[in-house]
Amino acid sequence: MKKILRFTASWCQPCKALAKNLEEAKLDIPIEVVDIDVFEDVAIDHSIRSVPTLVLKNGTTEKRLYCKLLCLRFYSKF
Repeated sequence: MKKILRFTASWCQPCKALAKNLEEAKLDIPIEVVDIDVFEDVAIDHSIRSVPTLVLKNGTTEKRLYCKLLCLRFYSKF
């Protein structure tokens, strides 16, 4: 089953911007939000080093998108 894990933190401004963009995108893939300050063990299990990070899961396959890449893709549209 496909899903997106969105690793975030309440103090992270880029995380808030990403959340708004994902909400507006109305994706048909479920998004699970993981606050790294609340679910530290989940962040450690996924080796999260920075936020925002998206982990795209399809069964056992994972792909990651990090803040730097997300920002570059966003700004490349201008």
